[in-house]
Amino acid sequence: MGSVSGMERPVRFEHHRFVGDKRTQLVYDLDSWGDPAVIDELMTAETFICFGPDTLAEARNRGYTLATPGQRRRLRRKPRA
Repeated sequence: MGSVSGMERPVRFEHHRFVGDKRTQLVYDLDSWGDPAVIDELMTAETFICFGPDTLAEARNRGYTLATPGQRRRLRRKPRA
């Protein structure tokens, strides 16, 4: 029984499901996210973070909100750590 993948995971995150954007405090579920351009831009900007444990609950614990298609957030000048 395999899982349905929303997109191919970036090389640095092949073993992670949730990747956060420090500029927007949004977290992306790589198993269900369908727009690779957003993730590619995040990797290029190098403002990403992964969570341990790799769960949505941990991302929310750190102040991140689950991203949804079409959602817009203002980018911060200095990303949060």
